[in-house]
Amino acid sequence: MTDLYRLLPEEMEKLVLEMKQPRYRADQIMHALYHESPKDISDLRQLPASMRAELVALGYAIGSANEVHRVVSENGDTTKILLSLTDGTLIEAVLIQYPSEKPNGHPRSTICVSTQVGCAMKCVFCATGQMGFERNIRAEEIVAQVMHFAQLLKKREQHVTNIVFMGMGEPLANYDETIRAVRLLIHPRAFSIGQRSITISTIGIIAGIDRLAEEDLQIGLAISLHAPNDTLRKWLVPTAGPHSVGDIVSAGKRYFKKTGRRVTFEYALIDGINDSPETAEELAWLLRGNGSHVNLIPVNPTAGDFERPSRHSVLEFEDILYDSGINCTVRIEKGSEISAACGQLRTDVLGKRK
Repeated sequence: MTDLYRLLPEEMEKLVLEMKQPRYRADQIMHALYHESPKDISDLRQLPASMRAELVALGYAIGSANEVHRVVSENGDTTKILLSLTDGTLIEAVLIQYPSEKPNGHPRSTICVSTQVGCAMKCVFCATGQMGFERNIRAEEIVAQVMHFAQLLKKREQHVTNIVFMGMGEPLANYDETIRAVRLLIHPRAFSIGQRSITISTIGIIAGIDRLAEEDLQIGLAISLHAPNDTLRKWLVPTAGPHSVGDIVSAGKRYFKKTGRRVTFEYALIDGINDSPETAEELAWLLRGNGSHVNLIPVNPTAGDFERPSRHSVLEFEDILYDSGINCTVRIEKGSEISAACGQLRTDVLGKRK
């Protein structure tokens, strides 16, 4: 079966014309998919019954994910869901909301989507990295995560404002499906979110970064650095190459030169591992003058023995970068009490089932 959410508008037109139907039927289907939340081909009441029957006969369907579990933070601004895909695989998606900067305005609503079931990158502090890799997630399954929360927000008279590819898995290791999902989400005849409202996060797949720079997209790029030298980074990210730090910084510069989009380096701060003043100085020296942004992320405790640094250590690290001319921020913690870190909820639920 092929999910209609997989088709770009141009592909939908081709399908409709091959069915000997007028071209406008493609627009009717696309509008229904992204604005009316149909659950089944039979819900496409804009289409003649004969056309709906033919779509089914041709092997088309709607819907590749169903919610099986939901947790909401105490203050209600973070919602994490487990979705069951058609093969029974469980994936995570998260809605994170921030108050509007305008009086009575809509909140900033960011959807964090997964691109793989598990992950092969094996980052030692990441719950997803510890579960191993199972399979890539298809583009329509990525879109399904966004649409699920878009429906929830619509009931609140709100809307999705940002999408980040920062959930389970490495987006650039599932490159083709990730980019197809991006093109579906930004297409004016599909989900139609602004390109600059999307960010892809990568552990540092150099070939993927360079390929992404050639896509003629204005999306953001975040690179998970986590260490200012190769020895420490190799310990934290076992799949890292021998010169990964220099390679990553160079790739970031190439991406900025090609796209004009500033690169963010994500840095998970881990108590006693990579949060010392000396490490901050080394990071500042590495990034000084390249115009990038550093997002400091006090690590979410996982099944391992890693702990988040004290508030004092985090602020000291930030001050050292700032005083060295490095643009940096500390990520506001959201959803730690509901296992909002990548892979944690899936691990918790599967553990309970066992």
